[in-house]
Amino acid sequence: MIDKPDHLPERLALLADINAAKYLSAGLLTGQEAPPYIALNKVTEPIEDMSARTEVGRLRDLLDLAMGEFDDEAHTKADAWLAPRLHATLRLTRREAADARFWNFIALAVAPDYVLWRHLPRKGHRSRPTVPAARFTGPHYTQAFARLWWAAELFRDGKDYRPAVVACGNQDVLNTILRLDVIDHRPTAQAVIRLIDNGTVTTGREVNALAVVTNSAASTLMYDALAEDDEWDGSALSTWIAEADSAPPVPRRALPEGPDDGPVRPRAVAYLAERFEELFAEASVRGRTTESAGT
Repeated sequence: MIDKPDHLPERLALLADINAAKYLSAGLLTGQEAPPYIALNKVTEPIEDMSARTEVGRLRDLLDLAMGEFDDEAHTKADAWLAPRLHATLRLTRREAADARFWNFIALAVAPDYVLWRHLPRKGHRSRPTVPAARFTGPHYTQAFARLWWAAELFRDGKDYRPAVVACGNQDVLNTILRLDVIDHRPTAQAVIRLIDNGTVTTGREVNALAVVTNSAASTLMYDALAEDDEWDGSALSTWIAEADSAPPVPRRALPEGPDDGPVRPRAVAYLAERFEELFAEASVRGRTTESAGT
């Protein structure tokens, strides 16, 4: 597998999809060859922000730490540790995070070795293990770093990242529920995570069933009206971002704190969790017995 880039850029930048695609060779996707970093950096676009948020060194140190922490374990376990710390290190707005060019650059110019370390199937999985190209440049719910940032953003409860840790500790949440538009509604996101955290929903099939009933119910139930969320406080995010230059590196053991834009109303979460549990009890889940379905 390829090594860490020898000469890292000083600042994060933007790499367009069309340019990123040129460097997704079979050699890279199988971990046999590194991207041509010099050529790649010539086609990137600079980011005007010169704050600590765009310093490559901080991000690279975090990714090195993640690989060191979990190298002897299943690499999937790194997701729950890294997601909140990635979010707190980058301190992005949602508009910034929605720009795929940002994540393309990180995956190809800053940490292609991390993408391979995390997503390359273990030896013996197939004759020639390959990382899907979408892990380098793909939608927000698939790309190696974007999916972790968005999971931390959508599942955090104000400044509390603990629900995001639960979400990222379950690959079925990342692979299925993160795709749902309804997760943008904060009480819905917290209600889903509550059912997973309290053991109501456990297996991958059950997570998928929960995703189906949650998404289907959104077409008939007005979640915003039934479980109202407080108006978003954009000033808290602005303050948090402005503090990036003075913020220390994220802690290794304790969770960092996100923007203090307020927790979700407990009553709204409780109401939706109860409704989702009722719908889930009636859902068809292959392998679940009648007794466990509560019918």
